[in-house]
Amino acid sequence: MVQVAVAQYAPSEDKAENMATIRKLVDEAAGGGARVVVLPEFAMFTASRMDERFVETAEPLDGPFTGALKDASRRHGAHVVAGMNERLDEPGRIANTLVAAGPDGEIAAVYRKIHLYDAFGYKESALVRHGEIGDPETFTADGVTFGMQTCYDVRFPEVTRRIVDAGADVLALPAQWVPGPLKEDHWRTLVRARAIENTIYVAAAGQCAPTGAGNSMIIDPMGVVVASLGEGPGVAPGEVSSERIEAVRKKNPALALRRFTVTPA
Repeated sequence: MVQVAVAQYAPSEDKAENMATIRKLVDEAAGGGARVVVLPEFAMFTASRMDERFVETAEPLDGPFTGALKDASRRHGAHVVAGMNERLDEPGRIANTLVAAGPDGEIAAVYRKIHLYDAFGYKESALVRHGEIGDPETFTADGVTFGMQTCYDVRFPEVTRRIVDAGADVLALPAQWVPGPLKEDHWRTLVRARAIENTIYVAAAGQCAPTGAGNSMIIDPMGVVVASLGEGPGVAPGEVSSERIEAVRKKNPALALRRFTVTPA
């Protein structure tokens, strides 16, 4: 069993302020016993709209932001997952990247968003390069394996299935779920569906108002809400149990009964 916490806030254009907020949230979560803390997508920097500001403020994986994440992870002996705008060699483009910093102060896993938010009037691909489709990276905390994906990816069930096939017991899902008609309902429905159909836990951490819809939550393999937040900033802890996963899979052996596999398009 391992305690996980989802933490939500509204990142701004001030990277130093955002990092100070992250430290505070990680301190609170880890101080309460969390061994894994999941923060939102674009936790490092968020502007009111996606434009050149995301490119201008981008950092490499060995930059100050990941350095601060690694320091926080080392200080608490915990994993910290957060999103950043990653600098690329390609001019005018970034990657929408998740970093999992480990308790040893090193990067434990990296994920670059595969499905970009070219929907609901947005065009993320104008500035962001799709992540390459490779073997999913995972990390382990207290014997429980975690995988990662980002926001809009949750609308594509095959992404989560590939992560589960790589051995993940828990999906860390940072997001900036843009508010709008029925969007909060979509978020809650999709997060629970990914947990139920894969018989895994989902730790979904979204940005809160005004940049996101909030509603961060931890869902268990039966779709039960273990912990949740509303529209404001905060931390929600919950326990993740391998025994619970095993018990649910005995009752609902959907993974064992499936007759299809997932291959990249």
